[in-house]
Amino acid sequence: MAFIGKAPGRVNLIGEHIDYNGGMVLPAALSIGLKVKLTPRRDDTMTIAANDYPEIATRQMDECVSGHWSDTALGALRQARALGMIAGGADLAVRSTIPQGSGLSSSAALIVAVLKAARAAGNTALTDTALAVEARAVENGFMGVPCGIMDQMAVALAEPGTAMALNTATLSYALLGLPRTHAVMVVHSGLTRKLTDGRYGARKAECDRAKAYFGTDDLCRLTPGEIAASALEEPARKRALHCASEHRRVLDAVAALKADDMATLGRAMNESHVSMRDHFEMSLPAIDALVTDALTLGADGARLTGGGFGGCIVAIIDHQRQSRWLAELLSRHPAARFIGAA
Repeated sequence: MAFIGKAPGRVNLIGEHIDYNGGMVLPAALSIGLKVKLTPRRDDTMTIAANDYPEIATRQMDECVSGHWSDTALGALRQARALGMIAGGADLAVRSTIPQGSGLSSSAALIVAVLKAARAAGNTALTDTALAVEARAVENGFMGVPCGIMDQMAVALAEPGTAMALNTATLSYALLGLPRTHAVMVVHSGLTRKLTDGRYGARKAECDRAKAYFGTDDLCRLTPGEIAASALEEPARKRALHCASEHRRVLDAVAALKADDMATLGRAMNESHVSMRDHFEMSLPAIDALVTDALTLGADGARLTGGGFGGCIVAIIDHQRQSRWLAELLSRHPAARFIGAA
């Protein structure tokens, strides 16, 4: 018997790299997503067929990370077995419309979808929040990606058309409707990246040095003033400045979204990109140019979204102008492509 698990992609409106630093984040679910069909096996073998890859991969459940594209599914399935959801291996069939390396949480969506299918197979009473925590454990423990909890919570609990105002320190959240007058547009820069390439981990280590200096796990609760006045060495001081200021921008953005105040939301997004570029140093010149042109052509707000060093930008633009805006933006950036709207 086969069991189905689904998860959407996600775009982060604002709140980058602060989900592992105690901050508030504001991701939104996308209409693109991922579906997994899981058929339990009695032996210790996993097979996986995915529409993004030509071959069917076969792995053993006791294998470790090997750098193969099937690692993520294997890690999720190993976690499902450790939780008692399945007894052996499984055959997996994956259909995804989430571009890989785009910063739209394709890996988190796959892990969550596998765990949801396994939860159904095992008839396990695991809440979606608890499932998101287990999905993060796969990324941290098996894949070796030191990510926070934002992606897993967003793809496990949010639905297309909603944003999640998530307190990553407590996992409390509220689902908010997206703007009525504006479209949330996601445009791929044409530059791909992997969270396992080391740069994400380097930023996490720099944040950890700042935490040790200030004696706190919650950099976002510090004030930008006390960080700026400190003797903390660079670049850890700059990373901490981003975290503290980004948390406050997210709070402003959540209030603006609730009030349907697109000017304030856009301003927070723009300031976020500047901080990611200058303080967290996670942008690239081609992405900066894409953001600049998105704003020049009429977007109220635009920023890099995701782990950085490639991937997508997110912009908010009046519904009446979105078609012309998109056409002009893509004409200026031939390598870029439209992914979709939240």
